[in-house]
This record gives sequence, C-alpha cells and structure tokens, in this order.
Amino acid sequence: MKLIFPHVNTAAEIVEVARLAAEIWREYYVSIITIEQIDYMIDKFQSIPAITDQIHHEGYEYYSIHHEGSAVGYMSVRQGEGKLFLSKFYIGKEHRGRGYANKALAFLEQLCKDRNLSHIWLTANRHNKSSIAVYEKKGFRIVREQIADIGNGFVMDDYIMEKEIPVP
Repeated sequence: MKLIFPHVNTAAEIVEVARLAAEIWREYYVSIITIEQIDYMIDKFQSIPAITDQIHHEGYEYYSIHHEGSAVGYMSVRQGEGKLFLSKFYIGKEHRGRGYANKALAFLEQLCKDRNLSHIWLTANRHNKSSIAVYEKKGFRIVREQIADIGNGFVMDDYIMEKEIPVP
C-alpha cells in the first residue's frame, strides 16, 4: 500500500480538505454529537476560511492522506513547547481499517524525530470509544480530561491523550 502525505498549501488543496471534513464529520460524528454541533464545528474549524486562517495565521500544518492519487483523509498538526499537537486526523469511511492510520502515525512520529519533538498529543471526544481504542493501541495514553466551551452553547468534552516519541 502506497500512501503519501502531501503538505496542503494551495487554495484548491484547502477546498479538498474542507470537502473531506464536511463529508467525514457528518458521517462519523452523528452518533456522538448533534448535527447542529457538527455543522457549527465544521463552519468554525473546518471550513475553507477556517482552514486558510489556521494555515496562514495560527501555525497549523495540514497534510492530505493520498492513496493512488486520491485524497482519502487529512491531518492537521501544530508544533509548540517541544511537542506536536495532532489537531485533526480523519480518514474517509470507505478507507478505514486498511492500515492507513498506522502509516499516517508513522509519518507524524518521523516528523517529531526530524524536529526533535518529544511527544504527540491530541484531544479525543470522551464518547468516541473507537478512536480512543485506536489511539491507545498506538501507544497514546489519557493524561487528563478537558471540557472546552466552543461557543454557541456547545462544548467539547474531551480526553487529552499523549504519546512519547523516542528521540534517536
């Protein structure tokens, strides 16, 4: 299986990520949060203007996950305080269970090693049992809980998870 992780830079690439985000979020999160919160979060965090602002003004790097020339998912990271924050990590439904997450996490671990970063950390919705199980299987551990007010009457009820990256 050949996966590549192109860095998202152009307006067309941002449009593709926003399209994937809307598709994946509406399919995946309906059993965890309301459609109203999904729509709000897509608009606030995963729309074309939001992604563009994150890339150009907030220090986020986006990477597409490509298989055989097609975007099958995406990731977003931000480096800070000697760690890598995995802000977004999504794979389309028809591509899950094929080992893509393993390859993508290996890519991120190598990014950490190249940048001499000690950990990857992320937030996972506390009710997102399947993703939490995957992260735990990959060596992440829950380090604390966090409830964040994201506006419009919505909150994110998350675990903070972290994985130590061995420095060569």
